[in-house]
Amino acid sequence: MKTVLIVDDAMFMRYTLKQMLEKSNFKVIGEADNGMNALIQYKELKPDIVTMDITMPEIDGIEAVRLIKKVDPDAKIIMMSAMGQESMVRDAIVAGAQGFLVKPFNEEDVLKALRKL
Repeated sequence: MKTVLIVDDAMFMRYTLKQMLEKSNFKVIGEADNGMNALIQYKELKPDIVTMDITMPEIDGIEAVRLIKKVDPDAKIIMMSAMGQESMVRDAIVAGAQGFLVKPFNEEDVLKALRKL
């Protein structure tokens, strides 16, 4: 069972993702509401996968990916954001994300992306 850290500033999105993942053989071991908390929890929990929102307070998701990748170059991160512009996708991939899902996402797409990691 792969472990997951969910990072999103919206509690509803974290809850929705957690419900979706836990019924599909993933174990959610942490939740963070901004990039700084994501980095702290990543170091502490060492999840197999991180789902990362882009637009968040303190440190945004793209910067959080860069920081996590400095700590662990092998980190597996999927970006999830309502902001699906090409530049955001490109910046996320350049920062080290393995994929990008645009909100609102459907359960099948999320599970397919996470199972590939």
